Amino acid sequence: MQDQEGRDGAKRVEAFSDGVIAIIVTIMVLELHAPEAPGLRALLGQWPVFLAYALSYAYVAIYWVNHHRLFQFAIRAGNALLWANIVLLFTLSLVPFATAYLGEQHFSGEATLLYMLVMLLPSFAYNWLQRVIRRTGARTPEAERYHRRTLRKSMLASGLYLAGVAVAIVSPPAGLACAAAVALLWCLADGPLDRLFEH
Repeated sequence: MQDQEGRDGAKRVEAFSDGVIAIIVTIMVLELHAPEAPGLRALLGQWPVFLAYALSYAYVAIYWVNHHRLFQFAIRAGNALLWANIVLLFTLSLVPFATAYLGEQHFSGEATLLYMLVMLLPSFAYNWLQRVIRRTGARTPEAERYHRRTLRKSMLASGLYLAGVAVAIVSPPAGLACAAAVALLWCLADGPLDRLFEH
């Protein structure tokens, strides 16, 4: 009975997280404002705002997908899991602000640096959450393979974010290219690249 209650607790945490992530996406889309001036030229002038939104939507979607997969291995909602999850949600809640600033400032060096720093925070928080679930969750061979592969990917992703932070001021496009590489790394799941992290 205790195990079942523990699993129900983990499901509650996942459901709460789903709701918070849905609100984060909603806030981001509400920052997309139609131009006041008529015509295609004014619409095309909004490309930085839309591109920043699309990039952030991809990141939030990646975190949601991986959070869902990770919680398959959570068997109880202990204190460490609750707080690690809360910290992850807090870091993700900063994404709409950084996204709006990046788009409005047309990918300036300072805006790109802020964006890359905000993107780096959830990667650290997610890594902490996954380590908690690895320690307290399911101990099956499937779970161990999943944790080994994705923790290694997380370390590479954090390294790419750090590289993006380092180059963002000098070259905003290079900083964002690092962020795009992270998105590509996580979107290409179960491919040849993914299998490299299993050994």
